[in-house]
Amino acid sequence: MPLRDIAACVEIAEALTTLSVSAAQAIQRRRDGDVRLKRDNSPVTAADEAAEVLIREGLARLDLGLPIISEELAEREQPQLGGADFVFVDPLDGTREFIAGRGEYTVNIGVVAAGEPILGVIAAPALGLVWRGVVGRGAERLHFTDEAVEKPKAAQPIHTRPRPRHELLVMTSRSHLDAGTQAYFDTLPQARQIACGSSIKFCRLAEGTADLYPRLSPTRDWDIAAGHAILAAAGGGVVAPDGTALRYGTPELRIPAFIAFGDPDAAPGAAITG
Repeated sequence: MPLRDIAACVEIAEALTTLSVSAAQAIQRRRDGDVRLKRDNSPVTAADEAAEVLIREGLARLDLGLPIISEELAEREQPQLGGADFVFVDPLDGTREFIAGRGEYTVNIGVVAAGEPILGVIAAPALGLVWRGVVGRGAERLHFTDEAVEKPKAAQPIHTRPRPRHELLVMTSRSHLDAGTQAYFDTLPQARQIACGSSIKFCRLAEGTADLYPRLSPTRDWDIAAGHAILAAAGGGVVAPDGTALRYGTPELRIPAFIAFGDPDAAPGAAITG
């Protein structure tokens, strides 16, 4: 698979958009499914599992030639690593929000090449929205209904915004806000905190309706790979708190901490001293 071929990646993004919408529709049909706790005490529902099966089967048909690392399967068996190119899948990101009846949950599919996210698709089932991006080509948002996704020509290009001169809009996790992230937020001048579930936080930065998204506690590769790619395609970035690049595909499949930004002037350091 020519991962650095932008035209090929655009075609793949189109196919993944259709797949993510199908998964979103499956999730909406299973709103009353059973809930159980996984080994890490996080919840999983029948909707998570149905969406993952659908996505994995769809990816198998696409035959991208890449290892597929998905959240629910990784909970049951150790993923086979060894390279630096992957497809990361979170079939239902924001399960707690889904269970609570809030609309802040998503389907995440991200492609990583040489350890770097290059393509991402995020669908929000309850909102009828898809965000997608190919690094080097750009990012866009489109709508879908319970029946179908809009044609690509209906997609709306999106881009991050310049850092505002006054109030900085900072996205934080609704269900996973930790003391370190809150302490970081408290150092930011003229900042307003917006709590939100799932990878929608990346999408708000990508479409220019927020500026910063810090998370100073661990998360998993599949939680953020798609959002990272979309945000990078839209003009922003995601880095470690010290400003270095994130590492995807480690044996733990864990990102210790990160800061996502729309404008480089709102990146680590600049946000505190600006």
